[in-house]
Amino acid sequence: MLLTEGELAQAVGVSRTPVREALLRLEAEELIKLYPKKGALVLPVSAQEIADVVETRLLVEEYAARKAVPAGPALLAELEELLDRMKELAAAGDLAGVSVADRCFHAAIVRDTGNQILDRLYEQLRDRQLRMGVAVMHAHPDRIAKNIAEHGEILDALRAGDADAAGRAVHRHVSRVRNLAQGDVR
Repeated sequence: MLLTEGELAQAVGVSRTPVREALLRLEAEELIKLYPKKGALVLPVSAQEIADVVETRLLVEEYAARKAVPAGPALLAELEELLDRMKELAAAGDLAGVSVADRCFHAAIVRDTGNQILDRLYEQLRDRQLRMGVAVMHAHPDRIAKNIAEHGEILDALRAGDADAAGRAVHRHVSRVRNLAQGDVR
């Protein structure tokens, strides 16, 4: 289905100019394809995009989890709150909300490194991660509880001050996206 500037502007209650600017930015990020005088089409998530995002996430997040040790009380409290939020949203059936909270959980660990360049790099993955996260949760709703349990493992490793265990927990968790994309539903 093609989305038009006018329909999008009306749906969000803004003029067409900011919608046009947003669509151009999304096209530059290769998230949509614009067809002049017709509209915009959301591009599907490709296997290559999934592989690239997972590889980048593994590099950034494993490093960040290891560097987060010893985790301070503020980070641990934030992660506990986000984990509780994921559980609430999952119970309510809000898959998009679970995906956002999931992403915030990981982003908090990356932000804790104090490396602003790494944080900005990770932020650039935000839209792709959210899109993939919602797609995976819709395709594999049984994974939601497993994702929450894996977040608990990451948090437990950080609480225990075990950098290697934190890195391994992040690796297992993020690698599941690649496995699911290849048809492995374990």
